This record gives sequence, structure tokens and C-alpha cells, in this order.
Amino acid sequence: MAAVAQCVRGALRPRLPLLSVALRTSPRLLCAATQQKNTGQNLEEDQSQSQNEQKVEPSSAEKLLAEEKAKLEEQLKEVTDKYRRALADAENVRQRSQKLVEEAKLYGIQSFCKDLLEVADILEKATESVPKEEIKDENPHLKSLYEGLVMTEMQIQKVFKKHGLLRLNPVGAKFDPYEHEALFHTPVEGQEPGTIALVSKIGYKLHGRTLRPALVGVVKDA
Repeated sequence: MAAVAQCVRGALRPRLPLLSVALRTSPRLLCAATQQKNTGQNLEEDQSQSQNEQKVEPSSAEKLLAEEKAKLEEQLKEVTDKYRRALADAENVRQRSQKLVEEAKLYGIQSFCKDLLEVADILEKATESVPKEEIKDENPHLKSLYEGLVMTEMQIQKVFKKHGLLRLNPVGAKFDPYEHEALFHTPVEGQEPGTIALVSKIGYKLHGRTLRPALVGVVKDA
């Protein structure tokens, strides 16, 4: 083994001076290699910096896009809310308009009905004023007149009923300020206070709404 080691050292000795001479004679080669190494490192640093910048730039763009998306979503939400409110308002207006139209159809004739009520009152008074004992075959003209008045009164009541106009004759009923108008209060034996004892003038209702209150006398405590 010692002999082998000596042989190896003997073989390397003649080459070591040559390597030292080569290194001394070519410093430019070392500088060039160093510069190339430094240039390679700089290129790598520039590439990594550009990659980092490219990574930063997309994240900034994504941030701007996210902010723009949030703004657009908020605007869409506001527009949707306004659209729904507008639809609700339009529906409310439509329903109110429809209700007004229906009420106009039902109650548009109330002024005309009020005028006809006066005619009905006159017919009623005319029939009540005829003495019942005088309505005989011996008085054919009076009998025919009376029967004509009764038939006319019945016919006008049929017309009233057809158009939703009904009579209010509340004798014995409880007093209702929405349907009756009290002319006087009087004690009446055998009747409960607050009930109607006398109807001075018949009232009328048009489709459930009081068109003319009945004029009544109300029972009070004795």
C-alpha cells in the first residue's frame, strides 16, 4: 500500500507546477468566469423579481375586479328593491282603482235613488191617506185609484230591490246610529230601553250602505 501511495504522489507532482503556471498565466479567464457567474445570478434575480411583479399585478387586478363586482352587486340589489317597490305600488294603485270603479258602479246611482225615494214616500202617503172603509165596489173609481197606487208602490219597490236599494223599517229593533236617526225619546211600557218604538220616515240602504237613515222614536227609561 505504501508503494502504491508513493507511485500516485510521484505521478501528480509533475502536473502541479503546470496547474499553478496555468492559473498564473490566465487571470482573465477567472474574471470572465466570475463575471459570467455574477451575470447568471443577476439574470436569475431579475427573472425572479419580474415573476414576483407579475404575481403582484394579477392580485391587484383581482382586487379591483372584486371591488367592482361588489359595487355592481350592490347596485343590482338597489335596482331590484326599487323594482319590487314599484311593482307593489303599481299593484296597490291597480287595486284601489279597481275598488273605486266597482264602488262607482254600485253607488254611482245613489243621487238618482235619493230623488226616487221622495217619489216612493209620496206614493206611500197617498195609499195611507185613502180610507180603507171607502174602498168598496160602490166606489169603483176610488177603488181603482187605490189599487193603481198600491201596484205602483209595489213595482217601484221591486225596481229598488233589483238595484240593491232596500227599505229600513226598524220597529222594535235596537237603535243603530249608523242606520237610524232619533227624533225623540219616550218611555214606553213593555218595551226595552234603546229599542225603536216608532218609525216616522222609512230609511233605505244601497248595497249595504245607508243611503237615508230611518227617522225614529227611541224608547227610554221611565
